[in-house]
Amino acid sequence: MPEPTKEQKIWQVVAAIPSGSVASYGQVAAMAGLGRQARFVGRALGKLPAGHSIPWFRVIRSNGQIAFPQGSDPYETQVYRLREEGVEVLNGRVAMRKFQWQS
Repeated sequence: MPEPTKEQKIWQVVAAIPSGSVASYGQVAAMAGLGRQARFVGRALGKLPAGHSIPWFRVIRSNGQIAFPQGSDPYETQVYRLREEGVEVLNGRVAMRKFQWQS
């Protein structure tokens, strides 16, 4: 079997984040074996195929901030989906101490 691509490794990690938890871009990169390639994680999530079931909305900045501009459609979607799972989002931030995935 061929080695999974960097994108596939990232998608596998993101798929494992449990409902009601979040992970930072850097945390996902490290868990995918990509070291400090946090920016690559964002790009890989942007390449998700249509109709996928990967919970991209569970990935946020290491300071707990949502990366999309406040008020944008992706921002609103992410806040809505996180709140649906019981994650508290206040002023575009999530309390990492409380909601960060401890793998």
